[in-house]
Amino acid sequence: MSEEIKNCPEEEKDEIENQTDQIIETGSVIKTKGKHCIHCLTIVGQIEGHYILPPQNKSTKYEHVIPQLVAIEEDPEIEGLIVMLNTVGGDVEAGLAIAELISGMSKPTVSLVLGGGHSIGVPLACSAKESFIVPSATMTIHPVRMNGLVLGVPQTLSYFDKMQERITKFVTDNSNIKAERFRELMFNTGELITDVGTVLDGEAAVSEGLINNLGGLSDAIKCLYSQIEGRRQE
Repeated sequence: MSEEIKNCPEEEKDEIENQTDQIIETGSVIKTKGKHCIHCLTIVGQIEGHYILPPQNKSTKYEHVIPQLVAIEEDPEIEGLIVMLNTVGGDVEAGLAIAELISGMSKPTVSLVLGGGHSIGVPLACSAKESFIVPSATMTIHPVRMNGLVLGVPQTLSYFDKMQERITKFVTDNSNIKAERFRELMFNTGELITDVGTVLDGEAAVSEGLINNLGGLSDAIKCLYSQIEGRRQE
């Protein structure tokens, strides 16, 4: 413990320790000393779904995130949610479940893409009421894939197609990109090695309508505060 924390009053010391524990356990933090009380949720690495990933993988467990989102929606003291994203894909069902929960929240929400938004990270980035991306970040758009045993029957292809349509519909419903353009980027064959898809940098993601704004942390928080104050006036 640093000297500054040691010299703090007991109440402040307990609050700092609680915040530290929360960051270590869930990768989230509630900021209560700013202009408004907001919750910061980080979604990083792979989205872990029904199967546990190897310990060396950096992952976000959906069974941790879902209860947090319910608690944020129900807590009257929390005024807004900011979601920090740097994902490399993961379980499609789990990622889409988290995205649907964020998009269905009544409280102000803002997402900020840092580093990358890969595959299922795209709908997660679009799920907030307003989305931001830093200039150096990227959004990777490609079709649904599956590792491991796959049955070579027509029903498998039909299942993949339906899952892809669910993702496409969610992204187009929660952003300004058209379904035709999203599919075109998804099936692009000239950009990714041994794969189909497209990588968009921050500026391109905004110009395509996938993300609302180009900006950083201060821009995202300013937007979230604006949403909170607008909600109060209503």
